[in-house]
Amino acid sequence: MKKTFTALLALSTLISAFTQEKVDQKSTRTITIDSLGACQGISWQKGRIFLYGDREVGMIREYRMNKDSLTYQYREYLLTKDGKDVINHPTGIAYNGLSPTFIGNSIRLSKEGNQWKAVIYCINWKGLLKTGTLDGNMINTIDDDACIQGTRPEYVKYNGKWYVATADYGNKNNEVRLYDPEALSKAKKTSEKGVLFKKFSCTAWVQNLHWIADKGILVLIQNQEEGRKWKFTYVDLKKSITSGKQEVIREINIDKSDELEGFSFLGNSTDGIAVTSSRTNNVTFTRTSW
Repeated sequence: MKKTFTALLALSTLISAFTQEKVDQKSTRTITIDSLGACQGISWQKGRIFLYGDREVGMIREYRMNKDSLTYQYREYLLTKDGKDVINHPTGIAYNGLSPTFIGNSIRLSKEGNQWKAVIYCINWKGLLKTGTLDGNMINTIDDDACIQGTRPEYVKYNGKWYVATADYGNKNNEVRLYDPEALSKAKKTSEKGVLFKKFSCTAWVQNLHWIADKGILVLIQNQEEGRKWKFTYVDLKKSITSGKQEVIREINIDKSDELEGFSFLGNSTDGIAVTSSRTNNVTFTRTSW
């Protein structure tokens, strides 16, 4: 029995190592998309591509793939209310077409970057796309006081139920947290009872999250150092929740020196787009092999 267990353990380790070696991601081409300010992320929604940034106000622009490039759809959405900037630094759009839509806002309160205010907004997404502003489309404002540093909401599915995942941007005590979307949509702060579902520790400098539904994988979109160099960490969500720490499938560093902000696959798990805060060469097409 002991020999059998040892053999199974060795086989499991071999399979795990093989899985880690299988995933590979490379950048294929980089272009410049203007009028975004410092781009903060990308949201792919059934062929509609939304790039969001912090220009003179927080804003979103809509694009579509046209052959191998992006075509602007001449639709711009301002994250303002009564003409005032509300979501000035958007850091994530949690959208799944079924549950409430959330947009994150991470506000730096000190020049040193050691004090942050993180806010999650529950938004009438259809209304925002129709009217172009947050006027009449703000459902709730939630103080993400359960966070350690910043917020970046993204929908994930765990045991058949949707949750809003978010993560910290810092160099210590980082976590990925899962919030119950219905409780979150009605809360005033994330520390309220029933909002936080599960959490696990993760590595530093997480800028955004991306969920690969058919594989059960959460991608941590990271910097290798504060504010620079690209890193993608592919994490097994279920195993990470069980162990309480990130369970890494593969960590991929890409040789680019600017600040990676966001990433999304484009309806499959092969073709993707990564965005940075640079004013030029801020959109990079990627290809992932499994």
